[in-house]
Amino acid sequence: MTDYRQLRINGQRLWDSLMEMAQIGATQKGGCNRQALTDLDKQGRDLFVKWCEDVGCSVTVDEMGNIFAQRPGKSPELPPVLTGSHLDTQPTGGKFDGVYGVLSGLEVIRSLNDANVETEAPIEVAVWTNEEGARFSPAMIGSGVWAGEFDLDYAYARQDKEGKTFGAELERIGYRGQAPAKPRPLAAAFEVHIEQGPILEAEEKTIGVLSGVQGMNWYDLTLIGQPCHAGPSPMEGRRDPFMGLHRILDQLYKLAEEHAPWARATFGDIRVEPGSRNTVPEKLVLAVDLRHPDQKTLDAMDQRFREIAASVAGETGLEHDIREEWRSPAVAFDTKCVEAVRSAVADLGYSNKEMVSGAGHDSVYISRVAPTSMIFVPCEKGLSHNEAENAEPKDLEAGANVLLHAMLKMANKSG
Repeated sequence: MTDYRQLRINGQRLWDSLMEMAQIGATQKGGCNRQALTDLDKQGRDLFVKWCEDVGCSVTVDEMGNIFAQRPGKSPELPPVLTGSHLDTQPTGGKFDGVYGVLSGLEVIRSLNDANVETEAPIEVAVWTNEEGARFSPAMIGSGVWAGEFDLDYAYARQDKEGKTFGAELERIGYRGQAPAKPRPLAAAFEVHIEQGPILEAEEKTIGVLSGVQGMNWYDLTLIGQPCHAGPSPMEGRRDPFMGLHRILDQLYKLAEEHAPWARATFGDIRVEPGSRNTVPEKLVLAVDLRHPDQKTLDAMDQRFREIAASVAGETGLEHDIREEWRSPAVAFDTKCVEAVRSAVADLGYSNKEMVSGAGHDSVYISRVAPTSMIFVPCEKGLSHNEAENAEPKDLEAGANVLLHAMLKMANKSG
């Protein structure tokens, strides 16, 4: 039996790789803008593929542009142990969200090569397309199609704000592969990620051991009133969508308070028509995001949201509509994968906390077709989806070490 307990990743090399990738799409405020299927996304993908080929991996790209880099094992017939995340960012994103999970997987392979360790099962690193959903909605569509949650044609038809389609842009950057975007046997799947919240830092814990991901629902709420002149029209006679909106927002914030501390209500985008400064708008469309880790609670929040919208619309003389953009049920991760992470943390001696993820990740969809778990590390002030996003090198190194040992436990019968 080989003793792997002293094996560690190269923290400086991981950091250097993160900083080199961060130069692609670097912003003036120190973040990254590398949105899905842009020329900058292609540059990041190309660099990752080169790095993988340099360490002896075979690289496959599927018809969704998902990239799979595999390091062979002693028994190629065994299903691989997979890790990975995404390379695309928000328009004002940071240097670690997603890319840390991808490059930690690459660092695991580099470190195994350095130590001349041959695993029983293959080791694989994935880059999932359009995880962020910043350019093409919904989020996590690359892993979603792969896991069977979305239809391929639906994905190809998604449009950005300029009307460019996902399929055409995938073709344009040369990452529409030939492999089918369909699930296949995996021994296990792990994703290491910055927390994107303040809990680990506040509690001075190095590792978050994830048992699941909270459920999340995305909606477009439309309120329709009557356009009229801003000056001559008395306030009391107006059918103004904003008069209904503020009441709805107030009640939804109170709904989140009722289900504290884990409930979330967020309103990240709004548009009005006709959009003239001195005209009461006819139509308002609000993006609504509701989240909770307990599915029954989230279902209750969904029902209450619909009741609130209908009631307020009736009181203010508005028409309303609620369109579901995306629904991601709460996830419970595989107990054996969670235990592999927990065991790795114990072996390495890191302080830790059992957690549920507040954000959606590709692991949400992977978990529906393969045994899955996640690993969190702290990020400064819990800040993410922000150019000031930051993480300590020692914490990033610790997370990658946990990933290494969790993967070894699942890839080796004697690990």
